[in-house]
Amino acid sequence: MANLDNITSIDDLRKLAKKRTPKMFFDYVESGSWTESTFRANSDDFKKIKFKQRVAVDISNRDTSVEIFGSKFKMPCVVAPVGLQGMQHPDGEILAAQAAENFGIPYTLSTMSICSIEDVAKKTKKPFWFQLYVMKDHNFSKNLIQRAKAAGCSALILTVDLQILGQRHKDIKNGLSTPPKLTIKNLLNLIQHPLWCFKMMNTPRRTFRNIVGHVEGVSDVSKLSAWVSEQFDPKLSWDDVRRIRDWWGGKFIIKGILNPEDAVNSLDVGADAIVVSNHGGRQLDQTSSTISMLPEIVDEVGGKVSVWLDGGIRSGQDILKAIALGADNTLIGRTMSYGLGAYGYLGCKKALNILHNELDMTMAFCGHRNLNQVDNSILKM
Repeated sequence: MANLDNITSIDDLRKLAKKRTPKMFFDYVESGSWTESTFRANSDDFKKIKFKQRVAVDISNRDTSVEIFGSKFKMPCVVAPVGLQGMQHPDGEILAAQAAENFGIPYTLSTMSICSIEDVAKKTKKPFWFQLYVMKDHNFSKNLIQRAKAAGCSALILTVDLQILGQRHKDIKNGLSTPPKLTIKNLLNLIQHPLWCFKMMNTPRRTFRNIVGHVEGVSDVSKLSAWVSEQFDPKLSWDDVRRIRDWWGGKFIIKGILNPEDAVNSLDVGADAIVVSNHGGRQLDQTSSTISMLPEIVDEVGGKVSVWLDGGIRSGQDILKAIALGADNTLIGRTMSYGLGAYGYLGCKKALNILHNELDMTMAFCGHRNLNQVDNSILKM
C-alpha cells in the first residue's frame, strides 16, 4: 500500500513521477517547444501574483464549489485532455477519470489517449468529456464524435492550436513512440522501471486505441505514426470549427485561445466556453503565458461566454489567482499526470486533494468563504 503521508505538494508528486515513469514518457509531459520559455512562463508568471491577507472575518462554512453547464462540481477545475496519459501509468486514462469522478470534477479524454472512449466509459459511472483535434479525415472526426455521444460524453472540447505540431526537442531526442521502440537506449531505461513494465505488460492498452482499428488502412501500430503525422489540418478555419460544433450539437468548448480577436471569433461560432491556452507551451515558444493574457481576454468577452484558463497551474493557489483574475474555471493536465505517474489512482486522488486544500485555505486567508464572491480585490495589483 502506498504511503502518501509525506506527500504535501504537487512538486512532491512530480519528483516521484520522474523516478517511476520511463524517461520518454515523463519528458513528454515535462516539456515545451524549442527553448521551453513559454512552458516555464506559464508557471513563473503565477508566482509574480501576490495575495492580500485579511483577518478577523468570518471564514467558517467555506464553499469552493462551482456550477458548470448546470452541474455542480467540488472546485473550479477540470482534468485537461492529455495525450499518452496511459503511458504515464498503465490504464492511466481510466484511473484518472475514476479519480476525477470520485472527487467531483469533470475529466476530459484526449483524442490521442491510450485508453479508448469505450474503455473509459466501461470503467466510469458518470459522463466524462471528450477532446477532439481537427483532422483532415472528416469521416474519422465524425466517427469520433458519434462514439463520444454513444459513450455519453457530456461536453466536447475542440483544440484549435495544433494545426501543425510544435517541435519538442526532448521528444525527438528520446525517439518518442508508443509502445516504445526497443532500442538499446530505451531498453536500458525500461529496465530501471520494472514495476511500470510489469503493469504495462498486463494491460492490452498500449497504443492509441481511439485510432487503431477505427481508421481505414490503420489496423496496427506500424501504420499509425505516418497517419497521425499527416492528419493535423493546417487549413483549419472558423467555418470548420462551426461545422464541428454542428456535428456535436451539445456543450462546446474551444481550447487554444490566446488572443482577444480569436476569443471574439469563438463567440461568433457559438462556443459555450473558451479556454485561454497555449497548449502548455508545447506549440509556439516565446509567446505570452496564459495567466498574463487572461485579464485582457476576460475584458473582451467576459460575460458573453464562459472563460477558462489552462497552463501553468501547479497549486490550489494558482487556481484561486485565475478565478480572481476573471476565469470561470481552470484545467489541469501536468498536475494530474504527476499524480498518475507517482502513484496511479491514489496519486491522482492525492493531487486533487492537495489542490483543493490549498484553494480552500488560501481563500480563507484572503477573507472569503464563498468562491463565487472572489474577485481581484484579493490580489496586490
